[in-house]
Amino acid sequence: MKKFGKFMVSAVAATLVVSSLTGCGSKEDETEAPTETSAETDDASVETNEEETTTSGETAEFLIGGTGPLTGPNASYGTSVKQGAEIAIQEINNAGGVTVGDTTYTLALAFEDDEATEDKAIQAYNTLMDQGIQVLMGGTTSGATIAITDLTAEDGILQITPSGSAPECIQYDNAFRICFSDPEQGTAMADYAVDVLGYTKVAVIYDNASDYSAGIAEAFEEEIAAKGGEVVASESFTTGDTDFNTQLTKIKGTDAEVIFIPAYYQDVTYITKQASDMGMELPFIGSDGWDGVLATVSDPATVEGAIFASPFCAAVDDPNVVAFVEAYEAAYSATPDQFAADAYDAIYTIKAAMEQAGSTESEDLIAAMTEITVNGLTGESITFSAEGAPNKEIKYVEIKDGQYQYVEE
Repeated sequence: MKKFGKFMVSAVAATLVVSSLTGCGSKEDETEAPTETSAETDDASVETNEEETTTSGETAEFLIGGTGPLTGPNASYGTSVKQGAEIAIQEINNAGGVTVGDTTYTLALAFEDDEATEDKAIQAYNTLMDQGIQVLMGGTTSGATIAITDLTAEDGILQITPSGSAPECIQYDNAFRICFSDPEQGTAMADYAVDVLGYTKVAVIYDNASDYSAGIAEAFEEEIAAKGGEVVASESFTTGDTDFNTQLTKIKGTDAEVIFIPAYYQDVTYITKQASDMGMELPFIGSDGWDGVLATVSDPATVEGAIFASPFCAAVDDPNVVAFVEAYEAAYSATPDQFAADAYDAIYTIKAAMEQAGSTESEDLIAAMTEITVNGLTGESITFSAEGAPNKEIKYVEIKDGQYQYVEE
């Protein structure tokens, strides 16, 4: 089959509403995540302009494929995605499944480990296609997602990545994302740093081997310059590094007012600890990869006061978030992170597309994606552009008194 090409060249800015992690998410057609997890109280639905149909009693299974790292250094991300999707699927099935025409579908998930590598991602996708998946929720990381976009486009299957944030993850018409993109996040953090926090001189530490980290850093630095600020130091490292004294020493010798770290929480843990050991007292700001850092730092004081963008925060007092967190903790004895919330919203997005399309054919599901509105954990009234980006508002999380919380507006 032919590849799907993006015909519109102007990107629609995608921003997200953060819900919360422990500490700390119009079209007429809408689906909403339930406020409870039981069948009796699950009111998730899609409203359409068509007359309601009643089922004839026919039932079938709708198989959703998922890919992400379940082993290796990035296993926590894939595990969260898989488990967040499982919670949503259980809720939907408990509430009666998804009605499409005269058929009621029970959702099922087939998930393959891609180890966050390109080769394994291709193998995982081919395995899932052999199993007969009808939609792909994947990949989890940007590199793995990009590796399979050509294949999903050629196969004409709807692809929704919960957390692949590089622009190339949605380069074809069949591909959509739940999270916001790296450039959008970098620009938003630069605007926040200058306009809200008042910083004009910033230092950056980023992973030059990571599409995610490098992409955010590039956009951040460009926006800082555009707003009249100055990047006084831009220091890089390579994935797997644990010694950041060289980078921090260079930053310590500048007049930086803040350090921006667009990286995942494992790296952040090392950097902030070593900065503290060196007696540095500069504040930190970061990207959504910070989500989960409080579970890995030995002393929460090393990240106290840090502010980062994130699509989800598990401590927010919102009925949908509370129900999700309770269900997740009961099932997995863990607190859900942004990856779990993104996947949860991805499943409800698939449900909305099925109901709006009135079909389970890939072409119809893809077309329906720009016609739905989803109220999820990571945003209210989420819509999707023709370019595959979600339209939602971004929020910011602060670490205060050793807990995540929304920044007061």
